[in-house]
Amino acid sequence: MSSVYYETIDRMQKKGVDPEYINGWACGFLHNPKREEQRVNEAYAAGYAHGEEKNAGGFEGWIRK
Repeated sequence: MSSVYYETIDRMQKKGVDPEYINGWACGFLHNPKREEQRVNEAYAAGYAHGEEKNAGGFEGWIRK
């Protein structure tokens, strides 16, 4: 497995990123199927899109305050 995957997940968890975003990012990065439509929310969808792009820096807007 890519170290980018593990390092990005670790960094997001330590910064307090929304867990839905993290889950979406991981699924997109690994090319897993998306959730069922009724279970998708804005954070998950954004994370999935960034994960598909291998964007390891797009989570800053999803840090919980």
